[in-house]
Amino acid sequence: MAGKPKHYDVIVIGSGAGAAIVDAALAEGLHVALVDKGPLGGTCLNVGCIPSKMVIEPADRVMELREARKLGVTAEITHIDFAGIMARTRQSVAASVAEIRAGMKLAQNLDFYEAEGHFVDEYVLEVAGQRIHGDKIFIASGARPLMPPVRGLQDIAYLTNDNIWALEKLPASLIILGGGYIAAEFAHFFSAMGSQVTILGRNDRLLPAEEPEISDLLQRKMSERMTVFTHMEALEARPADAGCTIIARDTHSGQRSEFSAERVLVAVGRKSNADLLQVEKAGIETDARGYIKVTPALETNKKNIWAFGDAIGRYMYRHMANEEAQLAWHNAFHGHQDMMDYTAVPHAVFTYPQVAAVGLGEAEARKYHDILIGVARYSDVAKGEAMLETDAFVKIIMEKKSNKILGCHIIGPQASVLIQEVIDIMALKGEAGHLFQGIHIHPALSEVILRAFGHLHEPQ
Repeated sequence: MAGKPKHYDVIVIGSGAGAAIVDAALAEGLHVALVDKGPLGGTCLNVGCIPSKMVIEPADRVMELREARKLGVTAEITHIDFAGIMARTRQSVAASVAEIRAGMKLAQNLDFYEAEGHFVDEYVLEVAGQRIHGDKIFIASGARPLMPPVRGLQDIAYLTNDNIWALEKLPASLIILGGGYIAAEFAHFFSAMGSQVTILGRNDRLLPAEEPEISDLLQRKMSERMTVFTHMEALEARPADAGCTIIARDTHSGQRSEFSAERVLVAVGRKSNADLLQVEKAGIETDARGYIKVTPALETNKKNIWAFGDAIGRYMYRHMANEEAQLAWHNAFHGHQDMMDYTAVPHAVFTYPQVAAVGLGEAEARKYHDILIGVARYSDVAKGEAMLETDAFVKIIMEKKSNKILGCHIIGPQASVLIQEVIDIMALKGEAGHLFQGIHIHPALSEVILRAFGHLHEPQ
């Protein structure tokens, strides 16, 4: 395309975590281009963290009511307004997107290219028929649902976390391909709403990245209200009278089985959007999975081009993308070469029960450290006993010589909240003793963290 590219001080690709770069650059009076085909606000706001937690909240209430009988309370759920829950979620997301759009219209020195862009040269992109050049480029292009090599999948109207929000009618039955975080959270939601859910996970465990005992307990709990298969690989999808049929193979025995349901949800992982950007035309390197390679300072192999968030595929959580965006900005404009510290990256899985973790798992920790393990059940403290939480637990991993906390893993109510004090101490490189310096309320569930340290022992 003829003509000189339009010049910008900063080009930001992606309006999720990339929005933080846009705000920072505009505050410095820089001329900025934001490139994003949409939806505005990125994965987290539109099809990820925000809408999923909005639908999981009523699912949690359903499960709490069902389990209240163990406390001597019998409650009956007379109606679940699935269409209303989905509509409320869509409306909330739409309102947030509209607010972002309104703010962008007021911004000076910002050009928003609401279209898919791709590199055509070093520091040059083509978007909406226009070529643009950036002195500094920040890639926060995200990822999209990974499509498994299942024969005939394109012949059925499958769901992903992208299009599932348009549902207005609850599927009577649902097959979920995948056994990771997205699959488990949607399984919890749809089961609580009343769908007959079947999980077909390819790995040997549900949530294979979690501690084995946490995966085992979660699978046992979820199997009480749905059907969960592990080491099951989907091979073929076929339309059926009542919906669709999945033919899968047990990866251990080789036996094939057929599963039928009204709908199928594909949740087997994520795929980098770097291929859509054609980053190779800018000389930007990617790894074997297609994610953009970066230095510990988050710069690509091309000077003045940074990448972060799902685009680099390291820790695909919005809270980490926000941290990475901040570091990339400071390195780009404040002469720093700070390195991203991933030693205390937390995450939570909003299943029922909840799962949360930070730091190393036991198997990895034992490779490099002499460790102690501490485990406490919720029922070991007064509040947990009052809740009749006999299965939920906390697992602490500590370096024996230094008392440094290496990891914490929790499964049970409010796991995502309970773990925060451990996250904070790990981020400050603190020792376990720092946990005991503050007074913990009694009787409160947070005491279970302290109790886990009281149970430290040599691993078997």
